[in-house]
Amino acid sequence: MTQALHWRKSTFSGGGEGNACVEIAELHTRIAIRDSKEPARGALSFPLRAFTAFVETLKAETAHTTV
Repeated sequence: MTQALHWRKSTFSGGGEGNACVEIAELHTRIAIRDSKEPARGALSFPLRAFTAFVETLKAETAHTTV
């Protein structure tokens, strides 16, 4: 059985139609990611812990470069 995914975009999506970003969907132990401009082309999924570490690193880098 396949699970229906609830895709959501970042609140930081850029102007216009807001489709210049990625979308994520939460699975039980993984996070799926797809290109919002080409949603039918497929998705990647990562273990939840790896995705969380990736996002935390991005946040830390952003905070470091904006100071």
